Amino acid sequence: MQDLEYETSDDGFWELPQEERTVLLKQVSRLSDSIQSWETLDSLHDDLEAAAELYREEDDADLLKEILDSCEKLDNDIDSLEITGLFNGESDDRNAIVSIHPGAGGTESTDWASMLYDMYRRWIAKEGFKFQLLDYQPGDEAGIKSVTFSVSGPYVYGKLKTEIGVHRLVRISPFDSQKRRHTSFASVFVYAEIDEDVEVEILTDDIRVDTYHASGAGGQHVNTTDSAVRITHAPSRIVVQCQNERSQHKNKATAMKMLKAQLFDLQQKELNKEKDLQSSKKQENAWGSQIRSYVLHPYQMVKDHRTNREAGNTQAVLNGDINGFIKAALSQRVC
Repeated sequence: MQDLEYETSDDGFWELPQEERTVLLKQVSRLSDSIQSWETLDSLHDDLEAAAELYREEDDADLLKEILDSCEKLDNDIDSLEITGLFNGESDDRNAIVSIHPGAGGTESTDWASMLYDMYRRWIAKEGFKFQLLDYQPGDEAGIKSVTFSVSGPYVYGKLKTEIGVHRLVRISPFDSQKRRHTSFASVFVYAEIDEDVEVEILTDDIRVDTYHASGAGGQHVNTTDSAVRITHAPSRIVVQCQNERSQHKNKATAMKMLKAQLFDLQQKELNKEKDLQSSKKQENAWGSQIRSYVLHPYQMVKDHRTNREAGNTQAVLNGDINGFIKAALSQRVC
């Protein structure tokens, strides 16, 4: 760490090519974040020891609850730090753009897509990452037709890339008057957010830009002008859209960033076809292609079919407790 800091403070640092400077600065930032995280954990551990000693003397119920909450946080933070030691991809330290789309199952699946969206938002909050909604298309009766959001923080893409694929839900349908069991599907796509210095060629003649009224999430972000932007890239058939801002200009800039991320992802797959596994995960959004099943009836279980990891507390998982699945996937290099 000291050697890297010396390199970046040396007079010759600014004479290096920009690409080399960027790499060095990222390494310093990564190590600094890691050291700070471990120091925070060490401090929390010391506070817990002191609180436990105090509880032994006072037997205070409120203090016990505080200790248990701190233990849960410590356990989650340790899990997160252990995960960072498993990364092996060039883009793992980047921010991420996530899209969720319902599959086979009609209203059931649009509701399931909404449940997944809530699960990831809770996980993001637990991890202390920054969330930004980019596009939200509500379902006709319930749930969502699609949602896209960005997540910012240390190693976000490295963690969320393990979630790419089809997620399956089995439950008693709240939309079925006969209370029958239904199976629903939804797909999760994750792309690494690309820095401005990464070159991705996008020709003006290759894209079509359409504007439309923002639909909004629960009345939020709705605008009476055509501020929402949809960009279609003809050669790749990629379509991105953004309605987060009231400014059409800002939405277009964000949509272009989303397009750039997907095109870069596509280019990387072309360069590394023999190593890439993501394309095999983006299968038909239905039976036989799921990476994970969430069973709420007739029993309670969440199972990852790539790693065989299981969890019996389905509500905890849906509340964002997914680090165990992320860690298992990274350990087996299935992403």
